[in-house]
Amino acid sequence: MKNKIKVAVLGCGHIGSYAVQGIKLTEDMHLAGIIDRECEIEKVKSRFPGIEVVDNVTRLSEKPDVVLLACPTRVVMQEAPKLLKLGISTVDCFDMHGESFVQLKATLDPLAKENHAVSIMGAGVDPGASSMIRALFEIWAPTGLTYVNFGPGMSMGHTVALKSFAGVQDALAITRPGRPGCHQRDVYIETEPGVDFNQLTEQIMQDPYFSHDDVHFFQVDKVAPLVDMGHRIRVSRKGGACGIDNQLLEFDSQFHNPASTAQVLISTVRAAMSLEPGAHIMLEIPLIYFLPYSAEEALKRLV
Repeated sequence: MKNKIKVAVLGCGHIGSYAVQGIKLTEDMHLAGIIDRECEIEKVKSRFPGIEVVDNVTRLSEKPDVVLLACPTRVVMQEAPKLLKLGISTVDCFDMHGESFVQLKATLDPLAKENHAVSIMGAGVDPGASSMIRALFEIWAPTGLTYVNFGPGMSMGHTVALKSFAGVQDALAITRPGRPGCHQRDVYIETEPGVDFNQLTEQIMQDPYFSHDDVHFFQVDKVAPLVDMGHRIRVSRKGGACGIDNQLLEFDSQFHNPASTAQVLISTVRAAMSLEPGAHIMLEIPLIYFLPYSAEEALKRLV
């Protein structure tokens, strides 16, 4: 026990639930507890008997080394700074690309350094693991173009964002393949009684999660029968190596979105224990830090 990484999970939705399950199966980690909203505590306790569930990290019996943030992206912006100020490292699956990601790192990096903690951002499937695949392809073929197609599959972050709008009873966001670099989304919404569907969709299209995408809205009586948490990412690169064109590289994955996201987060917890204080992205971290064995064993198993 004394050599295990003490991990707490913040948020016990789809990703958090799989994270709890995965940590319990991980030999070099110990589940220090679950942090959730006060109104959710009894429900979470009934699902995970014997695990400490609190509404604030300071109420846990033991201080965690790392908190795995399995919460919505916008909650990461609120909770990560609080944890870093306590000297607790964090890993998150923040999934807003571009300027929002840059701004978050600018906020978290000084806090982590001041409090001798580590924050690893965007440690999910995308951004995260698929970003590393794209980087590997550029190492292999430095000239050329990379194409990324997502789906069809459920987008966890976009689905959660939809449910935050007043008037939405339930929702589902499906990402499907479109033109490279352009996301096409099918959004299914079950509204509260009396809600103007057109006004609601206009509000949603103002949100940064959706404003840059090709979105198709569908009003449905029930969302639940439509839910499938599987997803797909296909990364293709057609480029050159040493001046020789037509190097064709392909990565194709089909996966259960929340379980895979949780597993990447768990592996990233391990990496957080080997880094200097500050905010990091997965691309900045040696691969060996994510693995549960030594460099010597990696030499035997992977080289």
